[in-house]
Amino acid sequence: MKKGFAVLSGIAAAGATVGSSLLYFKKNNICPRCEVKKALAKTKIHYTKDEMYNNGAALTPPMGWSSWNNFRHQIDENVILQTAKAVKESGLADAGYVYINLDDCWQSSMRDENGKMQGDLTAFPHGIKWLVEQVNSMGLKLGIYSSNGTLTCEDLPASLYNERIDAETFAEWGVEYFKYDYCHHVLIPTDAPYIDSISIGGEGIEGELVFPAKDAILKGEAKVVNEENGKSYVKGICSNMGSIEFDDIVVPNDGEYVLTFVMRKNTCKGQFCVVTVNDTDKYDFLIAEQKAFSREGRRQIKVNLKAGTNKIFITNPVGSHMDSAAMQYEKMGRELKRATKKFAEENNCEEKKILYSICEWGWNKPWKWGGKAGNIWRTTPDIQPNWMSVIGIYEVNVRLDKYACPGAFNDPDMLEVGNGKLTVEENKSHFTLWAMMAAPLILGNDIRDFIKGDGTVDTDNKILEILTNKDVIAIDQDKLGIQCSRVKTNGVTDVLVKPLEENAVAICFFNKGLSNAKMSYSAADLHNIVNVTLPKAEKYIFKELWDKTETVITDTISAEVPSHGVKVYRVSAIQ
Repeated sequence: MKKGFAVLSGIAAAGATVGSSLLYFKKNNICPRCEVKKALAKTKIHYTKDEMYNNGAALTPPMGWSSWNNFRHQIDENVILQTAKAVKESGLADAGYVYINLDDCWQSSMRDENGKMQGDLTAFPHGIKWLVEQVNSMGLKLGIYSSNGTLTCEDLPASLYNERIDAETFAEWGVEYFKYDYCHHVLIPTDAPYIDSISIGGEGIEGELVFPAKDAILKGEAKVVNEENGKSYVKGICSNMGSIEFDDIVVPNDGEYVLTFVMRKNTCKGQFCVVTVNDTDKYDFLIAEQKAFSREGRRQIKVNLKAGTNKIFITNPVGSHMDSAAMQYEKMGRELKRATKKFAEENNCEEKKILYSICEWGWNKPWKWGGKAGNIWRTTPDIQPNWMSVIGIYEVNVRLDKYACPGAFNDPDMLEVGNGKLTVEENKSHFTLWAMMAAPLILGNDIRDFIKGDGTVDTDNKILEILTNKDVIAIDQDKLGIQCSRVKTNGVTDVLVKPLEENAVAICFFNKGLSNAKMSYSAADLHNIVNVTLPKAEKYIFKELWDKTETVITDTISAEVPSHGVKVYRVSAIQ
């Protein structure tokens, strides 16, 4: 949820001289060599299928409603309950819209006496847990919002550095959708400390077990430096350039131990490390800028060790802004999984999975790492209720089809169907394109408008008719979870193809132009598209999903597509 970001025309002034660049580095205490090394550092942005977040909460794209686009900061429990009731009564719930999501401004500016978030004390007087129960009683699910920063976009309490307590709070409340924004974010430092030694303390150990870093296994750029005072430190584990490995940590029992770092203080910048124990458990710690009253600092964390020999691996894997964002979002994802499991075990109840929505507006290419971190990820800035915004977002998201799969979907932001001055054709196109792209269908309009003053459903409402088109929804919710590919374009008209289960396929003609356009595509060409399993046949049924007409085609489908409009077909073979 951010106000958008400007598209930069260039990274630096074209006429910048080498001299001015060097002056900039000197003025800002930046090492040019170090910056080059950081730029060339390998960033871990790829993941295997086994590494996917895959918590089972989004095997198909989520469907629901969010408060932000229409209500902004003017939300309270009455608005939410009225909306939930309207979703239920209008038929939207039956069509698949089950999430009722609170966006920014649901929370109080104060955490409670235990450090937990709480709902705005006047807008949500009964609390969020009560609200969850009310929404659940209607057969719907409640979603919540926070930001991966020190504050939310509206400057309210956020979750950076509070990931565990907030995740546990949300699990306790029973929320089932979590949107994590990017306002007031803080980049993780690419620097790492100079490490003198580590020590292990705990039950069964007299004093501390001390392990000098210089005696450990040093990899990459990690190396020993000797100072005039006789101290030796290991440096070079920053920006994913090097690491320290202790492979001989012996403790007497399974359990929790205190891991202490002795390090040289850094008076200029913050520092960061990730500690991996036995190749499984990860711990991270952030070191703020320090004062050098003494040359050494001590930092402690608690780690789980097993009886016998353990391995401790230390590095700073952050070599870029992308790494920083990915690591922060991955951390919150781990805490959400941990929290729901913990709550279920402690209360002997079924685990309520929390669908995890990453929202950092595409700044750090989340499609490259989002599948490891969460269920869905925003690919663009915030959508606006106008045609140019819809088209601009479509043009970004349609190119990212290879990154989507069941449980991991590109998110081009909420639907503006019914908002602004979009025409009926534009609303239909907007809805269809999101369905073809296997995007979340999260409504952003005032659902209460679908209920007339006498309490009955406005069955003549064109927006409600669009949003409940079950044939189009079925394209979005297809269990294959494949995003459409753009197989043909001339800049004005696009042909989109989306493989479907049961050996079917969806094909969409999209006309971005200002006048009607004649479009066509050969059924034979569908067989050459990856993942399409449409059988070869002499005849095919093309069902248009808006006017519901069915046409038998021997080869080529042709249609006249209105300006800013679509024709979308479900295609199956006649055997």
